[in-house]
Parts: sequence; C-alpha cells; structure tokens
Amino acid sequence: MSNQLIEAQRYEIYLGLKRKWSRTRIAKEIGVCTSTVCREIKRNAKADGSYVWKQAQAKCDSRKHGFKGNHRKPQELWWRIDRMIEEDWSPAQIAGVLRKEGTHVCKQTIYNHVHADRTGKLAGHMPHELKYNRRARRQRPTKATNIANRTGIHERPAEADGKRFGDWEMDTIVDSYGHAILTLTERSTNFILMERLREGRKALPTAKTVVRLLFPYRTRVRTITTDNGCEFAAHRAITEGLTRKGHEKIVVYFTDSYAAWQKGAIENANKLIRKYIPKKADFNDFTDAYIKKVQHKINRRPREKLNFDSPKCCFFRNFD
Repeated sequence: MSNQLIEAQRYEIYLGLKRKWSRTRIAKEIGVCTSTVCREIKRNAKADGSYVWKQAQAKCDSRKHGFKGNHRKPQELWWRIDRMIEEDWSPAQIAGVLRKEGTHVCKQTIYNHVHADRTGKLAGHMPHELKYNRRARRQRPTKATNIANRTGIHERPAEADGKRFGDWEMDTIVDSYGHAILTLTERSTNFILMERLREGRKALPTAKTVVRLLFPYRTRVRTITTDNGCEFAAHRAITEGLTRKGHEKIVVYFTDSYAAWQKGAIENANKLIRKYIPKKADFNDFTDAYIKKVQHKINRRPREKLNFDSPKCCFFRNFD
C-alpha cells in the first residue's frame, strides 16, 4: 500500500466522511493504511475540523512546491550542518548555534538527516547517548590513606559550586601500558587542558606538569579538586607552585572514595577525550601535536550550558 495520496483518493475520503464511513473502511476503499487516512484528515482538515478534498489538495500542493508551510532547508545550509557534524558537534549544539544566528532547525531534524545518510559517515560523528538511571547517592566516608595532609572536598568553600570562574578539576586517563595523560577542566566554562605525563603517574613530575599548565592563569585559579590517585600525592607542590605571595592559598581538595560524581566536570571531559583517544589504545601511538589538537577541538565546540558559546571563548573572556 502506498502512503502518498493522490487527488482522486482525497475525493474518496471526502465522500466516505460524508457517508459517515469509518476510517478503516475508507482506507480499504482507496487502498491505503488506516493511519494514512487519519493523518491526512488531521493534517489537511479545515480549522473547524471538516474535510474538503479541494482544500486538502491545495494544502498538500503548497507544502510540496515550497509555499507557506514548507520546511525544506537549502542545500547550502545542509552543507554547513554536515561540516559541523564532522567537527563532532551534537545536533543540540548545531541547532543552538544556528538559532543564535536566526536560523531555526530543530535537533530532531538534524538527527533525521544523519539517519538518512546512507554512507554512514555522519553517524560516526554522533555522540553516544548514555542511558542511565539516577539513583540517590549514599555518602561514604573516604578510605584514602595514601595521600598525606590531604584536604577533603567537604572543606572546600561552598562558593566553589561550578558557577564562579576559577574552580578547576583534574584527573588522569591511562592506557594498559602504564602511560598517562593529565587532564584539567575549569568548571564554569568546561575549558580543558591536557598533556602527556612522560614519567607516568609519578607524583612530583605530575605536580610540576599541573603547575606549568595552570601557571599562565594562576591569577584566576581559586581551587583544584581531584580524586585520591597516587599521582596527586605531591599536592603541596601544586599549592606552592601556583600560590602568589600575599594571596590566598590555592588548595587541592580530594573527593571521597568511590565518589567520581564529586568531580563530574572532569569525568565528562574525559568521556569526550576518549572519543579521540580510546581506552584500548597505546598512548605512545599519539603524538603531542595530536593530543593538543584534541584539546583545541573540544574547546572550540559549542556547549548548551554556555548558551552555545565555546569553552575557549568563555574562558578567555575572563582575562579581557
């Protein structure tokens, strides 16, 4: 059965309704599905609910030929959307940026465009949709004993809630061969920094790398939050390296054990990074230039929480 109605079928629908036939009987008479008849009546009926075949045909023709009601987009727009997809932007990010420019394309339309791509190339750039159930998180006392003089997250100022600028989170991603990459993110802008740790997860070299990466921005660094990994045992060296004379100490705060959600910003950043540096990969296969390229690419990507601005723009705006 075809779902594309012609003028003669619309006339038969009109007659069937006049005879008070059921939708199912009308569908059988004209050789289409019942749902097709129901959809036709719903889409092309008059404002008062009555169905007149000539007016229904006129509505259909107007949509088909690009008059009022047509939602087809120009090829130039789809070309641009394809380029955004190839930059690994999500449909929500693309729709948000276009909306700011005055062009309205809903994210579902972009998803439909991706599904219609028979090559499958566009689908490869789509982010994974994470399905999970939110459960109440039970507070557990930390069991960490490997880090001397640690300051727990419950002592962190309440103002460090991810809304003000200058609160950072840090972590490492590791491969199966003992190689590691340090990752940092500024919580309010989601701006990330990342660099290979050439001596693996040794504490003092890690601390020196943290200081070197954050030193250009230290005037605006307020807090750093991380987990209880052994690579962060030299946290005092980070505090000493970043704190300016006469200013408040930049303290490194540690999350509770089994509480990755207490540093959710860096966990989310790591998921984005893993798209380009997979878990099973050998980090030695990636050059330093490639790692920086990943950093820049993620920092250029618009975010919904930033009103579809990019982390890079929002971050450096705080230094104007």
